[in-house]
Amino acid sequence: MAYEYKNSKGQTYYLHAKKVTRSTGKESTLFFFARDVRAAEALDAVPAGYGVAEMKTGMPVLKKK
Repeated sequence: MAYEYKNSKGQTYYLHAKKVTRSTGKESTLFFFARDVRAAEALDAVPAGYGVAEMKTGMPVLKKK
């Protein structure tokens, strides 16, 4: 089950992660919220060291603690 966040406007977002390779060749992980569940990229929980914050627009974002 994907991690679910309901914002102040009542909209539900799901947490996802995607591994990408930068132009330098270094691999990194991008975390993002989407309104639909993408099975291959969905995460079950917030990664250690991160917390969920909400922008003025209502979009959730991950922030390092």
